[in-house]
This record gives sequence, C-alpha cells and structure tokens, in this order.
Amino acid sequence: MKRSDKRILTTHTGSLPRPDDLLAMIDAREDGKPVDRAQFDARTAAAVAAVVRRQAEIGIDIINDGEMGKVGYSLYPKTRLSGFEGPLAPGGGQMESDVAEFPGFIRAFLTAQGRPVTGLKRPQCNGPIAYRNRDELERDLKNLKQAVAGVAAEEVFMTAASPGVIAFFMGNNYYPSHEAYLAALAEAMKVEYEAITQAGFILQIDCPDLAAGHHVQFSDARIDAFRKRPELHIEAINHALANVPPERARLHLCWGNYEGPHHRDIPLGRIIDAVYRARPAGISYEASNPRHEHEWTVFKEHKLPDGKVLIPGVIDSVSNFIEHPELVAQRICNLARVVGRENVIAGTDCGFGTFAGISAVDPDIAWRKLGSLVEGAEIASAELWR
Repeated sequence: MKRSDKRILTTHTGSLPRPDDLLAMIDAREDGKPVDRAQFDARTAAAVAAVVRRQAEIGIDIINDGEMGKVGYSLYPKTRLSGFEGPLAPGGGQMESDVAEFPGFIRAFLTAQGRPVTGLKRPQCNGPIAYRNRDELERDLKNLKQAVAGVAAEEVFMTAASPGVIAFFMGNNYYPSHEAYLAALAEAMKVEYEAITQAGFILQIDCPDLAAGHHVQFSDARIDAFRKRPELHIEAINHALANVPPERARLHLCWGNYEGPHHRDIPLGRIIDAVYRARPAGISYEASNPRHEHEWTVFKEHKLPDGKVLIPGVIDSVSNFIEHPELVAQRICNLARVVGRENVIAGTDCGFGTFAGISAVDPDIAWRKLGSLVEGAEIASAELWR
C-alpha cells in the first residue's frame, strides 16, 4: 500500500454509478428473470473498462472496478457461497434506531432513488457455508486486470464483504451460535480475499458492522456491551486475512450510507482501539458527514499505530452538495497535522452505488464530487508540502 510521501493520494470507497442498461440486467437477475450470461458478462466488462478510465481521467490515484457487476457490496456473496438457498429475510429487514424515532421520515427513508431498499433479496443461511462459485470472482479479477492495463494509477484495489457484514445482512438459521456462523463465513471468504491480493490488487474489506451494528442491531445495548461485538468480528477478519500481508489490505467502516439523523451512532473514539487491532494497514472511515466530521480530534488521544494509514472520507456520499475543494483541503489538513501527512489518503465517506440502483446522489454529481476530492487534495498537498 502506497503512502502519501510526496503528495496526498486520493481514492474512494468502492461503488460508483452503474450504467442504466447494466442496472436493468442486475435487477432482472435479482428478480429471478432470465438474463443471457454472455451478454451480462460482456456488458459488465465494458462498464468496468469505462469506469476505470473515468477514474484515471479525473485524477483518482487508487482506483477500482466500481463494483459494476455486483448487486451490492454485502449481498453479492449469496451467489458465491453455499448455504444461502433458504427463505428470504422477513419484512424489510432491520430498522435503524435513529430513523425509527422519526415516523414522518420513514417513508422517504425506505424508498431511495430507484428500487425500494426493502426489495433487496436477503436470503438466510440454512446450510453449511463454503466458497462454491469462483466464476464471478474470476470474472471480476479478469475484468479489472484488463481494464487497468495501460491506465495510469498509483494502485488498484478491489472490495470484498467482511464476515461480519455478511452476517449483518443475511441472518443465521443453521449454525448453533453467531460465533460459529462468523467463523464459517471467515473460513469461506478467505478464498476471495487471498485471490484478490494474489491477483496484485489491494484488498478492501468492507466492515460497516463494526460501527453501524450498534444503532441497528444493538440499539438498546450499552456501548461497553456492544464493544464486544466489533472485537469478535475483528477476530474473524484477522483469521480470514492470516495469509494476506497487512500492507496489502485496508478496511472500511461506517455508520450506514444513508442521510438520516445518525444521533445514535457510536462515537469513533469508543471503537477505534479495537479497529486498530484489525490486520489491514489501511482504515477507511466516514469523516465528513455532520455527525462525524469533528472526530479527526480522536487521533490526538488515540495515537495512530506505526504501519497504519488513515483513509478519511473528505466528501460525503449521501447528499448532492458538491463540496468546495477548499473545504476538502481543510478536512485533509486537519487530520494530516495530527497523524502525519504521509499517513493520510483522501477518500469518500462511502460508495455512490452501495446497492445497484439505489443512491441519493445523481450520478453526474457523484463524479463532480470526486473531481472536487482531487482538487482539494491538490490544495492540501500544496499547503502540507510548502
């Protein structure tokens, strides 16, 4: 993993706007309708090539495939792992406790741009878990390798769901305990994690469960009691990454990629020490939304361990404001002056296509926001290296 040793490098969280015709295919597959596999694979490859070029043209340094062929960062494993042939989760799934306090907001919250959030297919585990389908993984690796050939980029990364976030979205109806379920997921997902790094990419392991789990699954729990859950999930991550060098991986944590109250979010300072114990060298986290922008000061008390790199979100992913580059630069500089400029890579709060077809941000605006990220990093670099 490269460091910002000469200037502030830029990246993002993973998902980017997908083309409308590819979204239609993904929707059809999700609804169980027939989709020609060759046609889908060809369109996905073309979309990956296009999104890679656009990232490079804008000036993003550390790029990826935009998660073009995935229905969602946390749900795609249902087609790669055995054990998820069971019934779908009842109802609309879990309700964030911050949102539940405001009935008048719920209707708007449940229906984002595109398909309703409640329409996502979330099967429950009903059998032994194993990595049974490498076809889609190999497709993703091949598409990204071909797309980045000849494209100028500092590094290339690929995202993968963490054991904890899979368990978060797809419940357990088979294993005797959460611990056993998590262990089975960790063992199975090792296949994907190791394949990504062996292909030459940086692995980003997505872990919203480390923070969002508090106000979704444990809304009535005391914070001290909840802290045991991320520690358990980090143990699973470390087991799954035993053969992945720390410098070849980064993790992403967040409090939920939605515009809502967020007043029940667990503070970063209450979980950061546990996050530090995770094997990946990189830590990507939300740092620009109004509930967490102030938390750059957390790193004054909780010193960044040697070898770790912070990837703060310096533009948000749920509003259509295009951040001013000067504001982006201020966010970068505030943190860099605490932890060291070489230990900061500028990123985004979360993805712009977390689930296919669901985004609060207009695709064209999303790309303009990324452009502002690049401009802000340039301003910050001039300030920090003068």
